[in-house]
Amino acid sequence: MRKPLVAALFALVITGAGVAPAVAAPAPAAASTSTSTSASAVKADTKAAAPTLQAVSLAGTVALSNCSGSVIRFPNSADSDPALVLSNGHCLETGFPAPGEVIVDQASSRTFGLLNSAGTRVATLRASKVAYSTMTDTDVTIYQLTSTYTTIKNSYGISALTVQDTHPTVGTAITVASGYWKRLYNCSIDGFAYRLKEGDWTWKDSIRYTSACNTIGGTSGSPVIDQATGKVVAVNNTGNEDGETCTVNNPCEVDASGNVTIHPGINYAEETYQIPACFTTGNKLNLSASGCTLPKP
Repeated sequence: MRKPLVAALFALVITGAGVAPAVAAPAPAAASTSTSTSASAVKADTKAAAPTLQAVSLAGTVALSNCSGSVIRFPNSADSDPALVLSNGHCLETGFPAPGEVIVDQASSRTFGLLNSAGTRVATLRASKVAYSTMTDTDVTIYQLTSTYTTIKNSYGISALTVQDTHPTVGTAITVASGYWKRLYNCSIDGFAYRLKEGDWTWKDSIRYTSACNTIGGTSGSPVIDQATGKVVAVNNTGNEDGETCTVNNPCEVDASGNVTIHPGINYAEETYQIPACFTTGNKLNLSASGCTLPKP
Protein backbone atom coordinates (compact mmCIF):
# COMPACT_ATOMS: atom_id res chain seq x y z
CA MET A 1 0.00 0.00 0.00
CA ARG A 2 1.13 3.52 -0.56
CA LYS A 3 1.25 6.63 1.63
CA PRO A 4 -2.00 8.61 2.21
CA LEU A 5 -2.86 10.53 -0.93
CA VAL A 6 -3.29 13.97 0.62
CA ALA A 7 -0.06 13.71 2.60
CA ALA A 8 1.80 12.53 -0.45
CA LEU A 9 0.53 15.40 -2.58
CA PHE A 10 1.58 17.87 0.10
CA ALA A 11 5.05 16.33 0.14
CA LEU A 12 5.20 16.65 -3.63
CA VAL A 13 4.30 20.34 -3.53
CA ILE A 14 6.90 21.29 -0.93
CA THR A 15 9.70 19.21 -2.47
CA GLY A 16 8.99 19.92 -6.11
CA ALA A 17 9.30 16.22 -6.99
CA GLY A 18 8.45 15.20 -10.52
CA VAL A 19 6.13 12.31 -9.64
CA ALA A 20 3.44 11.69 -7.04
CA PRO A 21 1.08 9.06 -5.66
CA ALA A 22 -2.39 8.59 -7.06
CA VAL A 23 -4.12 11.96 -7.01
CA ALA A 24 -6.14 13.97 -9.49
CA ALA A 25 -3.13 15.43 -11.25
CA PRO A 26 -1.51 15.15 -14.68
CA ALA A 27 0.60 12.03 -15.13
CA PRO A 28 4.24 12.21 -16.25
CA ALA A 29 5.27 11.08 -19.70
CA ALA A 30 5.79 7.37 -20.31
CA ALA A 31 9.26 6.16 -19.48
CA SER A 32 11.46 4.36 -21.96
CA THR A 33 10.72 0.68 -22.39
CA SER A 34 14.29 -0.27 -23.23
CA THR A 35 15.93 -2.85 -21.01
CA SER A 36 19.46 -4.17 -21.30
CA THR A 37 20.13 -7.89 -21.29
CA SER A 38 22.79 -9.65 -19.30
CA ALA A 39 25.76 -11.27 -21.00
CA SER A 40 25.33 -14.88 -22.04
CA ALA A 41 26.85 -17.41 -19.69
CA VAL A 42 29.67 -19.53 -21.08
CA LYS A 43 30.12 -23.13 -20.03
CA ALA A 44 32.33 -25.80 -21.65
CA ASP A 45 32.79 -23.66 -24.76
CA THR A 46 28.99 -23.45 -25.20
CA LYS A 47 27.21 -20.12 -24.87
CA ALA A 48 23.80 -20.23 -23.23
CA ALA A 49 21.90 -17.32 -24.70
CA ALA A 50 20.12 -14.98 -22.31
CA PRO A 51 16.32 -14.80 -22.74
CA THR A 52 15.16 -12.57 -25.56
CA LEU A 53 13.58 -9.57 -23.84
CA GLN A 54 10.59 -7.73 -25.20
CA ALA A 55 9.87 -4.03 -25.14
CA VAL A 56 6.84 -4.08 -22.85
CA SER A 57 4.28 -1.35 -23.55
CA LEU A 58 1.23 0.07 -21.81
CA ALA A 59 -1.20 -1.73 -24.15
CA GLY A 60 -3.88 -3.48 -22.11
CA THR A 61 -3.23 -1.52 -18.92
CA VAL A 62 -5.98 0.57 -17.37
CA ALA A 63 -6.21 3.64 -15.18
CA LEU A 64 -8.52 3.55 -12.16
CA SER A 65 -9.58 6.61 -10.19
CA ASN A 66 -6.75 6.08 -7.69
CA CYS A 67 -4.76 3.06 -8.88
CA SER A 68 -3.51 1.11 -11.87
CA GLY A 69 -4.67 -2.19 -13.36
CA SER A 70 -4.78 -4.31 -16.49
CA VAL A 71 -7.17 -6.28 -18.67
CA ILE A 72 -6.22 -9.92 -18.09
CA ARG A 73 -7.07 -13.37 -19.33
CA PHE A 74 -6.04 -16.84 -18.27
CA PRO A 75 -4.47 -19.60 -20.39
CA ASN A 76 -7.89 -21.25 -20.81
CA SER A 77 -9.98 -18.09 -21.30
CA ALA A 78 -12.03 -17.90 -24.50
CA ASP A 79 -12.29 -14.80 -26.68
CA SER A 80 -16.05 -14.79 -26.09
CA ASP A 81 -15.65 -14.70 -22.28
CA PRO A 82 -16.38 -11.52 -20.31
CA ALA A 83 -13.05 -9.72 -19.88
CA LEU A 84 -11.44 -9.25 -16.46
CA VAL A 85 -9.46 -6.41 -14.89
CA LEU A 86 -6.78 -7.09 -12.28
CA SER A 87 -5.82 -4.58 -9.59
CA ASN A 88 -5.09 -4.61 -5.84
CA GLY A 89 -7.39 -5.52 -2.99
CA HIS A 90 -6.54 -2.18 -1.42
CA CYS A 91 -7.73 -0.43 -4.60
CA LEU A 92 -11.30 -1.69 -4.10
CA GLU A 93 -13.72 1.24 -4.37
CA THR A 94 -15.56 0.26 -1.17
CA GLY A 95 -12.41 0.36 0.95
CA PHE A 96 -9.69 -2.01 2.18
CA PRO A 97 -10.94 -5.57 2.84
CA ALA A 98 -10.33 -6.44 6.48
CA PRO A 99 -7.84 -9.16 7.43
CA GLY A 100 -9.55 -12.48 6.73
CA GLU A 101 -12.22 -10.88 4.52
CA VAL A 102 -12.88 -12.26 1.04
CA ILE A 103 -15.36 -10.56 -1.29
CA VAL A 104 -16.96 -12.40 -4.21
CA ASP A 105 -19.62 -11.43 -6.76
CA GLN A 106 -20.12 -7.92 -5.42
CA ALA A 107 -22.02 -5.56 -7.72
CA SER A 108 -19.85 -2.84 -9.27
CA SER A 109 -20.15 -0.33 -12.10
CA ARG A 110 -16.59 1.00 -11.75
CA THR A 111 -15.00 2.40 -14.90
CA PHE A 112 -11.48 1.96 -16.26
CA GLY A 113 -9.54 3.96 -18.83
CA LEU A 114 -8.10 1.52 -21.37
CA LEU A 115 -4.67 2.45 -22.74
CA ASN A 116 -2.91 1.57 -25.98
CA SER A 117 0.82 0.94 -26.38
CA ALA A 118 1.59 4.67 -26.40
CA GLY A 119 -0.34 5.26 -23.18
CA THR A 120 -3.23 6.98 -24.96
CA ARG A 121 -6.67 6.38 -23.47
CA VAL A 122 -8.71 4.71 -26.20
CA ALA A 123 -11.83 3.61 -24.33
CA THR A 124 -13.72 3.52 -21.07
CA LEU A 125 -14.50 0.02 -19.86
CA ARG A 126 -17.09 -0.74 -17.21
CA ALA A 127 -17.31 -3.45 -14.56
CA SER A 128 -20.38 -5.57 -14.01
CA LYS A 129 -19.12 -6.90 -10.69
CA VAL A 130 -16.19 -7.53 -8.39
CA ALA A 131 -15.52 -11.21 -9.07
CA TYR A 132 -12.98 -11.52 -6.27
CA SER A 133 -11.19 -9.28 -3.79
CA THR A 134 -9.06 -9.82 -0.70
CA MET A 135 -6.05 -8.53 1.20
CA THR A 136 -5.50 -11.83 2.96
CA ASP A 137 -2.49 -13.91 1.80
CA THR A 138 -2.42 -11.73 -1.31
CA ASP A 139 -3.61 -8.26 -2.37
CA VAL A 140 -5.90 -8.57 -5.40
CA THR A 141 -9.16 -7.39 -6.84
CA ILE A 142 -10.50 -8.94 -10.04
CA TYR A 143 -13.35 -7.17 -11.81
CA GLN A 144 -15.58 -8.76 -14.44
CA LEU A 145 -16.37 -6.36 -17.28
CA THR A 146 -19.47 -5.82 -19.40
CA SER A 147 -17.29 -6.34 -22.51
CA THR A 148 -15.83 -9.55 -23.94
CA TYR A 149 -12.24 -9.93 -25.11
CA THR A 150 -13.49 -10.04 -28.70
CA THR A 151 -15.38 -6.78 -28.30
CA ILE A 152 -12.35 -5.01 -26.84
CA LYS A 153 -10.01 -6.38 -29.52
CA ASN A 154 -12.33 -5.58 -32.44
CA SER A 155 -13.30 -2.14 -31.16
CA TYR A 156 -9.97 -0.84 -29.88
CA GLY A 157 -7.28 -3.19 -31.19
CA ILE A 158 -6.17 -4.09 -27.65
CA SER A 159 -5.48 -7.64 -26.49
CA ALA A 160 -5.67 -8.74 -22.85
CA LEU A 161 -2.50 -9.65 -20.96
CA THR A 162 -2.21 -13.36 -20.15
CA VAL A 163 -1.58 -14.36 -16.53
CA GLN A 164 1.24 -16.89 -16.21
CA ASP A 165 0.17 -20.02 -14.31
CA THR A 166 3.63 -21.03 -13.06
CA HIS A 167 5.72 -19.58 -10.23
CA PRO A 168 8.12 -16.80 -11.31
CA THR A 169 11.87 -17.14 -10.76
CA VAL A 170 14.59 -15.00 -9.20
CA GLY A 171 16.47 -12.87 -11.70
CA THR A 172 13.59 -12.56 -14.17
CA ALA A 173 13.60 -9.22 -16.00
CA ILE A 174 10.26 -7.54 -15.36
CA THR A 175 8.32 -4.39 -16.13
CA VAL A 176 5.81 -2.76 -13.79
CA ALA A 177 3.35 -1.05 -16.14
CA SER A 178 1.32 1.73 -14.48
CA GLY A 179 -1.84 2.74 -16.30
CA TYR A 180 -2.48 5.54 -13.82
CA TRP A 181 0.84 7.26 -14.44
CA LYS A 182 1.34 5.94 -18.01
CA ARG A 183 4.79 4.93 -16.89
CA LEU A 184 6.97 1.81 -17.09
CA TYR A 185 9.44 0.64 -14.44
CA ASN A 186 12.08 -1.90 -15.49
CA CYS A 187 14.00 -4.08 -13.02
CA SER A 188 14.35 -7.72 -11.97
CA ILE A 189 12.96 -10.07 -9.36
CA ASP A 190 15.40 -9.86 -6.47
CA GLY A 191 13.81 -12.58 -4.34
CA PHE A 192 10.71 -13.74 -2.48
CA ALA A 193 9.45 -12.84 0.98
CA TYR A 194 8.11 -15.89 2.85
CA ARG A 195 5.69 -13.52 4.57
CA LEU A 196 5.27 -9.81 3.99
CA LYS A 197 3.58 -8.01 6.88
CA GLU A 198 2.15 -4.50 6.67
CA GLY A 199 -0.04 -3.16 9.44
CA ASP A 200 -2.84 -5.67 10.05
CA TRP A 201 -2.29 -7.53 6.77
CA THR A 202 0.02 -10.43 5.93
CA TRP A 203 0.83 -11.65 2.40
CA LYS A 204 2.48 -14.91 1.37
CA ASP A 205 5.41 -15.49 -1.00
CA SER A 206 5.65 -11.87 -2.19
CA ILE A 207 8.02 -10.70 -4.92
CA ARG A 208 10.78 -8.30 -3.92
CA TYR A 209 12.06 -6.04 -6.72
CA THR A 210 15.58 -4.87 -7.33
CA SER A 211 15.97 -1.17 -6.53
CA ALA A 212 15.41 0.07 -10.10
CA CYS A 213 11.64 -0.39 -9.72
CA ASN A 214 11.11 2.65 -7.51
CA THR A 215 7.32 2.51 -7.81
CA ILE A 216 5.15 5.20 -6.24
CA GLY A 217 1.56 5.69 -5.13
CA GLY A 218 -0.87 5.27 -8.01
CA THR A 219 1.17 2.35 -9.35
CA SER A 220 -0.74 0.06 -6.98
CA GLY A 221 -2.46 -2.64 -9.03
CA SER A 222 -0.04 -2.41 -11.97
CA PRO A 223 0.68 -5.68 -13.76
CA VAL A 224 4.20 -7.03 -13.30
CA ILE A 225 5.17 -8.37 -16.71
CA ASP A 226 7.86 -10.91 -17.53
CA GLN A 227 9.86 -9.27 -20.32
CA ALA A 228 10.74 -12.62 -21.90
CA THR A 229 7.16 -13.89 -22.22
CA GLY A 230 4.97 -10.79 -22.02
CA LYS A 231 2.89 -12.52 -19.36
CA VAL A 232 1.70 -11.16 -16.01
CA VAL A 233 3.53 -12.77 -13.07
CA ALA A 234 2.39 -10.48 -10.25
CA VAL A 235 0.48 -7.35 -9.26
CA ASN A 236 2.41 -4.40 -7.80
CA ASN A 237 1.25 -3.43 -4.32
CA THR A 238 3.60 -1.85 -1.78
CA GLY A 239 7.02 -0.68 -0.65
CA ASN A 240 8.91 0.30 2.48
CA GLU A 241 8.83 4.09 2.31
CA ASP A 242 10.14 5.33 5.66
CA GLY A 243 12.33 2.55 7.04
CA GLU A 244 9.81 1.58 9.71
CA THR A 245 9.05 -2.04 10.58
CA CYS A 246 5.74 -3.74 9.72
CA THR A 247 3.70 -0.52 9.71
CA VAL A 248 1.36 0.74 6.97
CA ASN A 249 3.48 1.77 3.96
CA ASN A 250 6.47 0.08 5.60
CA PRO A 251 6.16 -3.68 5.10
CA CYS A 252 8.59 -6.06 6.76
CA GLU A 253 9.68 -9.51 5.68
CA VAL A 254 9.18 -12.42 8.08
CA ASP A 255 10.98 -15.69 7.33
CA ALA A 256 9.85 -19.22 8.22
CA SER A 257 11.64 -18.96 11.59
CA GLY A 258 9.93 -15.69 12.47
CA ASN A 259 12.96 -13.46 11.85
CA VAL A 260 11.99 -9.95 10.74
CA THR A 261 13.93 -7.82 8.25
CA ILE A 262 13.20 -4.61 6.39
CA HIS A 263 14.45 -3.22 3.08
CA PRO A 264 13.95 0.57 3.13
CA GLY A 265 13.10 1.97 -0.27
CA ILE A 266 12.44 -1.46 -1.79
CA ASN A 267 9.10 -2.33 -3.37
CA TYR A 268 7.01 -5.49 -3.68
CA ALA A 269 4.34 -7.31 -5.65
CA GLU A 270 1.98 -10.22 -5.04
CA GLU A 271 2.25 -13.28 -7.27
CA THR A 272 -0.63 -14.17 -9.56
CA TYR A 273 0.26 -17.67 -10.81
CA GLN A 274 -2.25 -19.23 -8.39
CA ILE A 275 -5.24 -17.29 -9.78
CA PRO A 276 -5.93 -19.09 -13.11
CA ALA A 277 -6.81 -22.37 -11.34
CA CYS A 278 -9.67 -20.57 -9.59
CA PHE A 279 -11.41 -19.46 -12.80
CA THR A 280 -13.12 -22.07 -14.95
CA THR A 281 -15.12 -22.14 -18.20
CA GLY A 282 -16.53 -18.73 -19.06
CA ASN A 283 -14.09 -16.97 -16.70
CA LYS A 284 -16.31 -18.02 -13.81
CA LEU A 285 -14.83 -17.96 -10.32
CA ASN A 286 -14.79 -21.38 -8.66
CA LEU A 287 -12.91 -21.34 -5.37
CA SER A 288 -13.56 -25.07 -4.99
CA ALA A 289 -11.86 -25.94 -8.28
CA SER A 290 -8.94 -28.37 -8.20
CA GLY A 291 -5.70 -26.53 -7.56
CA CYS A 292 -7.36 -23.30 -6.37
CA THR A 293 -5.57 -22.01 -3.29
CA LEU A 294 -6.97 -18.48 -3.04
CA PRO A 295 -8.52 -17.63 0.33
CA LYS A 296 -12.24 -18.39 0.56
CA PRO A 297 -15.01 -16.34 2.24
